[in-house]
Amino acid sequence: MHSVAIIGAGSQGLAAAAHALERGLDPVVLEAGPRPAAAVAEWGHVRLFSPWTELVDPSSARLLEPTGWRAPTNGFPTGDEWIREYLEPLAARLAEHIRYDAEVIGVGRKGRDLTVDAGRDEQPFVVHVRRAGGVEERIEARTVVDASGTWRSPGPAGGDGLPALGESAAARAGLLSHRIPGEAFAAQAAGRHTVIIGSGHSAATSVIMLAEVARQDPGTRVTWVLRRGTAEKAFGGGGADELPERGALGLRAKRAVMDGEVELVTGFRTQRFEREDGVVIVVAEDGRRLGPADHVIVLTGFRPDLSFLSEVRLDLDRRLQAPVRLAEEVDPNIHSCGSVRATGAADLAHPDHGFYLVGAKSYGRAPTFLALTGYEQVRSVVAEIAGDHAAAARIELSLPDTGVCGGAGVFDAPEDQAGCCGPTAANAAAR
Repeated sequence: MHSVAIIGAGSQGLAAAAHALERGLDPVVLEAGPRPAAAVAEWGHVRLFSPWTELVDPSSARLLEPTGWRAPTNGFPTGDEWIREYLEPLAARLAEHIRYDAEVIGVGRKGRDLTVDAGRDEQPFVVHVRRAGGVEERIEARTVVDASGTWRSPGPAGGDGLPALGESAAARAGLLSHRIPGEAFAAQAAGRHTVIIGSGHSAATSVIMLAEVARQDPGTRVTWVLRRGTAEKAFGGGGADELPERGALGLRAKRAVMDGEVELVTGFRTQRFEREDGVVIVVAEDGRRLGPADHVIVLTGFRPDLSFLSEVRLDLDRRLQAPVRLAEEVDPNIHSCGSVRATGAADLAHPDHGFYLVGAKSYGRAPTFLALTGYEQVRSVVAEIAGDHAAAARIELSLPDTGVCGGAGVFDAPEDQAGCCGPTAANAAAR
């Protein structure tokens, strides 16, 4: 029996394994994909707004240093560079502890279903895994750390949180996607009309990429669709953001709108997609129609996949699907200006003792996760698993300020009433 089973071999899962080894534990990492950081590889062309100094876990660096590896310190890597220069070498050092093509399809307590109290905490966890070829097995572990992320569960376009009518059919027809486009798509977009739905960093990245296409080919149309009645939150904190590249991302997207390269549509909640002769018409709940569009990119955030955790006793916020003690820190409905605090084992624990959600999945539907947040989480969680309660209770991280108010305010309020503290000075100056 393993001391800890870790679900996912992305940046957080690998870091958790490194911390576990450093503390003399016996981890097993279960990765559904055929390689480490399989999800990151799918957006490998995208440049991160976190610098290298915030993308390397300290325990992982200590594990790698005897091999002659040195942590990169300059610049902002793409996802592919992050994999090549850090995550793949780390996975190689952890190779004997990682099982690839190992999809977790269920987690529970040995001999105890969700309803049984008696002796529950004394029983190990049982992780059900489906391997290549459909072969299934059970792995026992005293604790479980779910670092599987949210990449496989993108949010739909529908304004009610459900897929819009015709969304799945448009995706099957190749007219709609839920991923940041790459260079191949950008080349195909020239002279065509693309609609981007979403307000986060992924949407801003896509807007900037296609605005460049529009600059080079005036026949290109780009429409950026926001559900909110204001665009200020989508533009971010600008110069007030303590992650400069994140702030610059929003300002560049705003400039593309101001320069007329991108058409901005606000207060638009998608109800359905209508297909006509190989193009798509996007229809809002209020009857407005956008199109015809050659392609629609839906980037409305991500959600945690809780389907394989139905036999684990979880304590989740009913709105965000994040651990209750963490949810108030990251809730975009109520979050105030400034940074969120770092969180550790006490915030991430659940009624089933020894089970933890970490990484992007711990934030549920909230959009504010950073890699260094996860590294602090796994440091604390693994310390708790190892019995070092003092280390688990310490907070060893101060998160950077976004420079933008995250409070929701009134959903359709004018820009000067949109958040808990109104537009930031940086955004006001950029108008």
